[in-house]
Amino acid sequence: MNNIPDKITKQISLTQALIPIILLVGFLAVNVYIFESDAISGSNQFVLLMGGAFAAIVGFINKVPYEKMLNKVSKNIKSTAGAILILLLVGSLSGTWLVSGIVPAMIYYGLKILHPEIFLPACVIICSIISIATGSSWTTSATIGVALIGIGNTMHINPGMVAGAVISGAYFGDKMSPLSDTTNLAPAMAGTDLFTHIKYMAYTTVPTYLITLILFIILGLTQSADGSAENTQVTLIAIKESFTISPWLFVVPVIVIALIIRKTEPLIALLIGTLLGGLFALIFQPELVAKIGGGEKLDFISGYKGVMNSITISSTVETSNETLQDLFQSKGMVGMLPTIWLIICAMVFGGIMEAIGALKVISNAMLKVANGIFGLFASTVGSCIVLNVTASDQYLAIVVPGKMFAEAYREKGLAPENLSRTLEDSGTVTSVLVPWNTCGAYQSGVLGVPTLTYLPYAFFNILSPIMTLTFAALGIKIRTLAGKLRST
Repeated sequence: MNNIPDKITKQISLTQALIPIILLVGFLAVNVYIFESDAISGSNQFVLLMGGAFAAIVGFINKVPYEKMLNKVSKNIKSTAGAILILLLVGSLSGTWLVSGIVPAMIYYGLKILHPEIFLPACVIICSIISIATGSSWTTSATIGVALIGIGNTMHINPGMVAGAVISGAYFGDKMSPLSDTTNLAPAMAGTDLFTHIKYMAYTTVPTYLITLILFIILGLTQSADGSAENTQVTLIAIKESFTISPWLFVVPVIVIALIIRKTEPLIALLIGTLLGGLFALIFQPELVAKIGGGEKLDFISGYKGVMNSITISSTVETSNETLQDLFQSKGMVGMLPTIWLIICAMVFGGIMEAIGALKVISNAMLKVANGIFGLFASTVGSCIVLNVTASDQYLAIVVPGKMFAEAYREKGLAPENLSRTLEDSGTVTSVLVPWNTCGAYQSGVLGVPTLTYLPYAFFNILSPIMTLTFAALGIKIRTLAGKLRST
């Protein structure tokens, strides 16, 4: 199989290259219309396989060997092995960090800083912290985001502003967290490592985040918050009723962050974080662990089963507070399987498209329109946004442009982290701005705020692609393959 030559004897036409993408987009649009936010649970994955089948038919017509297409698919899936393992450990870590009370403690102390005058920027900061800790913008919005929307309503603050603040903070954390699936996927597509990607992404993300905070501070000063934060106190009491809350719980995330700063391999850092979370669960929440393990009191068997269940399968902590009920749930490693499934199916589609030469033909056509380095960045941003609008999935908005432009960045002597950063600055964050995208539909449904209502206030998501294009246009922090930074 490895002896199959990469060069195909007959180059396909641009029309042929676009046929699988057009059919894929059409089927995805129908699928999302029918299944809405549930499309990501499995039907989108099958549609991706069908897209791969359409691409294979084009390949057969152009006499591309079946073995070559299979070989490319195999290489694509192999390239995501590290990200898949990280996703599994992310699921295990989220489970032990819930049961140990680490994530509830973060929310508890975060809510304590809320005050009407600083409510909007506080929303951004709190959601940033939670999203960095969990690696999930969806989880952040569905848990603390819902609570913040309710509190904002009692303060008579525009729900679009509150939702925009929640989403801005959640997506900042999603981008910068090593636990995030998209933060792992983008460097895997571009060909760089996780921590290089995060460090390089900070150049554009931190200024965007600071501008976002300033805008929400200004908005907050213009609001007449005449309500009260009584709901906050109710939430705080409910958290303390369900968990033993202590500042000592922050020891675990501090250790994990320290390991990450010291450039420990992500798999090792996440495994240590998971094990420490399990240990702290036994120390701080013994009754809860015993209950999850099926026992009345903590012993070796109930403790072992409780920790293992929190790592591997769904865990639920009962609470009288309806707002917190969704928060106090973790799906463990099994909760990551739909995302992993989606990535594998996307790799099938991308691998076959690459094998038949379709991605090369499409990227060459787009690059003919683009001139210079800025044109390359602009084409990448445009491709990510178009795919978010047409394919309705942020993963495709990362995978397809990542495969299309990787070689073009190398040919221009640009380090792969330029591509991975641009994929996140445009593919990840703009997905939530499209009403029919799975992310836009999900966030709107969970927060109870229409997409077009919060869109004008999702400052971080709007500014991110603009910031990356600004850096490209001015030649700021553009790293070459030689490892140097081009700066004006």
